[in-house]
Amino acid sequence: MSGDGQLKLQAPKSRQSPRQSRRIRLQGIRKQALETGRNRLLVTGVVFTLAFLVIAGRLVSIMTFEQSGEPHAVRSAPSRMNVAVRADIVDRNGVSLATSLPIASLYANPSEVSNKEEAADKLSRILPELKRSEVLAKLKSRGGFTWLRRNLSPKKQYEVNRLGIPGLAFKRGERRVYPQGEAAAHVLGFTDVDGQGISGLEKQFDEMLSSGETLRLSIDLRIQDMLRQELTETMDEFNAIGAAGVVLDVDTGEALAMVSLPDFDPNVPEKSRGGKRFNRVTKGVYEMGSTFKLFTVAMALDSGVATLNDGYDASKPLHIARFTISDFHSKNRWLSVPEILVYSSNVGAALMALDVGATVQQDYLGRLGLLSPALIELPEVGSPLTPSVWRKINTMTISYGHGIAVSPLQMAGATAALVNGGIRRPLSLLKHQGLEAPEGERVLSVATSEQMRGLMRLVVTDGTGKNADAEGYRVGGKTGTADKQAGGKYDDKALISSFIAAFPMNDPRYVVLAMLDEPKGTKETFNYATGGWVAAPMVGRVITRMGSLLGLMPQLAAVSAEAKDRRLETY
Repeated sequence: MSGDGQLKLQAPKSRQSPRQSRRIRLQGIRKQALETGRNRLLVTGVVFTLAFLVIAGRLVSIMTFEQSGEPHAVRSAPSRMNVAVRADIVDRNGVSLATSLPIASLYANPSEVSNKEEAADKLSRILPELKRSEVLAKLKSRGGFTWLRRNLSPKKQYEVNRLGIPGLAFKRGERRVYPQGEAAAHVLGFTDVDGQGISGLEKQFDEMLSSGETLRLSIDLRIQDMLRQELTETMDEFNAIGAAGVVLDVDTGEALAMVSLPDFDPNVPEKSRGGKRFNRVTKGVYEMGSTFKLFTVAMALDSGVATLNDGYDASKPLHIARFTISDFHSKNRWLSVPEILVYSSNVGAALMALDVGATVQQDYLGRLGLLSPALIELPEVGSPLTPSVWRKINTMTISYGHGIAVSPLQMAGATAALVNGGIRRPLSLLKHQGLEAPEGERVLSVATSEQMRGLMRLVVTDGTGKNADAEGYRVGGKTGTADKQAGGKYDDKALISSFIAAFPMNDPRYVVLAMLDEPKGTKETFNYATGGWVAAPMVGRVITRMGSLLGLMPQLAAVSAEAKDRRLETY
């Protein structure tokens, strides 16, 4: 008690703060445990960080630096960005003819597939086109990589992925697709499973398409479909074993349509073995028969050997060595030059060719492109068959299309030069850029070309080509019928029947050719299977349809009976 009588409390000698109190309590075993946990957490964080960096680095390496070649067995396939996209092929109007779609292909690393029997069972159920035994053999094979199934649909890829089988993976790629199917199969060709062109334009322009540059063709899909439809129906009607057709622009050399039958679906080329892949328009060479009389008359007129007022004695067959040359429908009289063409006289053409001579004949046929392979952007091009020694008999038979074999494309190209003013222009399946026609080579005079247009018109109005007449379009042309050779002999039951036309003859724009291989006559054709009966009507239908499609207005004009009677006299 203090001196003033009050009681005083003494403070403790020392006071500890709460923090100091906690520090005291964390001494010893507890402190050591905390430090140990803290160190472990730090180590774990470092390990996770390093693992993340390794994974991130691996992903960057895969997506950026690795090539898109054959996938390694234990990694995912390259990203789509590393897959080169093959460019499209389109027609002259931009309609897609060939394009590429992304696809996935299934592969396996056999060493990573644990239960191979079960995996084979599941895969063969989802992909029934795969044989279980073959899948199992692949899964049991040695090595780190084996293909199981290429070109999976997204649905099938999803179903396989759901199986969750270790060791299976997908390689991204692309599949070539042809939206129009068979429509232009021989022109386009197709690619292999690795996307490399192996026929047609796909092969010819493989490097260009692989670099991503679109290929625009001269082909007009509308005319292509039209020509194919007419050829197919005619081939079926006359039970022919094949057919070919082509439409050319006479001023540019562009092919607006090119059809060879039978054809195939380039989407499933494995189903087109054998003759279906054979391009009859460019690869096939045939004796084209009387269509060659166009060139015989043209070279006679152009060289000055004959005029339209001249003529030849076709009253009887010609006998040379062991050969006899006669007419199918003989007039048994002297025929003028126009009549030789209009009535398709073999005798008259042979006599005219003798006047022209072998040297001049070869010169003109060479200039018209009939003695060398056609120049066109396709790898499938046939070489013409010509005599090794050009004898007198060869000169005579070639005058009417026997003893020489050319492709239908060569025939069409040479005819274009006859009617376009005498200029032979390069043929092309690519659309020309610009308005000017490509340069060509003069092979006939303008005057001769004008005369040939008039004569070709007469063949349709008054001769063997009447069935090709398309009202309003002034069609001109020439029929052709040739016996095929079999075993070194000609078979008069196996024919090559054709018709070559141009229109409109007052200012020709297009050449149309149709050829039937071994057609059979019908009751409606009085059992005839010649060019005038089987090919000419089809060409007339094509011209009528494509004329209106291309905006060519029919030129309707009344022709009096008296004028018709005077037409032959005019020439």
